Amino acid sequence: MISWLSGWHWSFRLIAAFALGLLTALGFAPYGWWPLAILGVAGLTLAVAAATRAVGAVGIGYAYGLGLLLVGVGWMQIIYVQAMVGLVMFEALFYGLLAALLRLALGSSWWPLLGAAAWTITEFAFSHFPFDGFGWLRLGYAMVDSPLSWGLPVFGVAGASFLAALVGQGLAWLIQQPTWRRAGALAGGMAAVLGLSATGLLVAPGQATGEVSVGWVQGGAPGGGVYGLGPARTITANQLAETTRLVGRIEAGEMSRADFIVWPENSTDMDPLIDAETGRMVRAASARAQVPILVGAILDGPGYDQRQTASLWWTPVEGATLRYLKRGIVPFGEWVPFRELLLPLVPELAYVGPQSVAGTTPGVLPTTLAGDRRLDLGVIVCYDLAFDGIIADTVTHGGQVLVVQSSNAMYQGTGQIDQQFAMTRVRAMELRREILVVTTSGVSGLIRPDGSVAFQTTDHHADSGVVQLPMRNNVTIAAVGARTIELVIITFGLLGFGLRAFWGRMTKSKTESGVQHG
Repeated sequence: MISWLSGWHWSFRLIAAFALGLLTALGFAPYGWWPLAILGVAGLTLAVAAATRAVGAVGIGYAYGLGLLLVGVGWMQIIYVQAMVGLVMFEALFYGLLAALLRLALGSSWWPLLGAAAWTITEFAFSHFPFDGFGWLRLGYAMVDSPLSWGLPVFGVAGASFLAALVGQGLAWLIQQPTWRRAGALAGGMAAVLGLSATGLLVAPGQATGEVSVGWVQGGAPGGGVYGLGPARTITANQLAETTRLVGRIEAGEMSRADFIVWPENSTDMDPLIDAETGRMVRAASARAQVPILVGAILDGPGYDQRQTASLWWTPVEGATLRYLKRGIVPFGEWVPFRELLLPLVPELAYVGPQSVAGTTPGVLPTTLAGDRRLDLGVIVCYDLAFDGIIADTVTHGGQVLVVQSSNAMYQGTGQIDQQFAMTRVRAMELRREILVVTTSGVSGLIRPDGSVAFQTTDHHADSGVVQLPMRNNVTIAAVGARTIELVIITFGLLGFGLRAFWGRMTKSKTESGVQHG
C-alpha cells in the first residue's frame, strides 16, 4: 500500500507520528477541538502505512503515543515529574501495539473496519491492564461535543471511540486513493455513523418520580501539587466554614433549604471516626446544617498501613450510618503496586502514604431523608469515572440521584480538572441523568442529562449552593449493554486479525513454495 509518507526518512516519520499524537491530544479537554482527534487517527494510519517493517510501525505508534500522552496527561508533572515521564513512556507502549495491529489490518480489503477495531482492542487493553488500567484518554471522551456524543446512551464510551476511529480510518482510506467512488462511499459511511448516533437522541431522561434539594460545598484548598490539601485538617476546616456560610444564606432566605449536603472527596484528610478534632468539625457542620452530610473521608484501615477513601452518610443525631468505599483507586497515586520492591528504589513514592484499599460494592446508598422519605443515592468518587462498570452500577443498582465527589486540589490550574469534568459530561449523556459534581476547590457544577452544563464554579476558591435534582429510575441501553457491544467489537476484531495473520502466512508459504519449485 502506497502512503504519501513512504518517501520520508524513518526519522522524519517518527517526528511526524509524534506531531500527530500532539494533534490528537488537542481533541481532548481543556482544548476540546474534537475534529483534530479524528484527523490524528487518520494520520497515524497513514504513518503506519509508510513503515516498511513491523518494527518501524511499532516505533511510529510509540512516538504517536508519546506525543498524545505528553500533552494529554502532562498535568501529572505537578505531582511528580518522574512519575509523569514513567507513565507516559509506559502507556505509549499500547500505541505501539495499536500500530502493529493497524499494520496487520492494512493488508485487508476491510482495513478501515479492522483499524477501528484495533482502537477498541487497544483502549480496552490500557483501560484494564495493568493494575486495573488507566482509561483516561479514550477517544470517546474527546467526542463529548461532537455529533457522535448523541449516541452515548445507546453505545457508550467504547462505541463512541469505535465510531470516531472508524471515521478516522475512512479519511485515511480516502487519502490513500482519492477517487470519487471512495469519496461517495466515505460520505455514505459517515451518514450511517451519524444516523446511528442520532438514535441516541430518542433516548429521553426517565420520568421524575420526585425531587430532592441538594446542598453542595466546595470549601477551597491551598492547591499546588502533592500537598494541595494543605496542612492536616485545613480542608475540613474550610468545608466547615463554607457549610456555615451556606446555612446562613439558607436561613436568610437566599436559597431553599437542603434535604442533605454533599462534601467533596477528601473533605477530611484524617479519619473523622478516629481523629478527635476532625470528628468534632464534621459533627459541628452536621449540627449547624441540621441535615445529613455526604462526607468524603479518608478512613484508617482495614489493615496496618492501609486506608480507604469513603463517602460517609453523616446524620446530625447518629453520625456516620452508611458508607460507600471508592472502587476506582489510582495506582501510584493512592496505592503503590509492588510497594516492597519499588519503595526502596524510588523513595519519592512514600508520598502516596498508606496503601488505599478499593471497595467492592456499588455506590448506591439507601438513605432516609426528613419525613421518612427514601432516596437511593448514587455515589461516584473521582477516578471511578474512568471505569464503565462502576458507572453503570450506580443506576443498575437503583441510584435515583447521582453525585460525583472529587478532590482536585493537587491539580489546580492544570488541564486535569477540565478533562475530568468533560468525562463527567460524557457519563451524564451515557446514563441520561443529571450529575452533581462537588470538588474540594474546583470545578464543581451541575450537568444535565444531555451533557450541557447548568452551572460550574471556577478553580481556586470556595463556593456553595443548593440545587433541585429530580429522582429518576431510568437505565439506558449503554448502562446495561455498552460493555457487551465493546466485547463484540473486540471479538470480531480479534477474529479478523487472526484470519488476516493466518492468511498472510498461507500466502507467504505458497509464494516461497512456488519460488523453490521454479
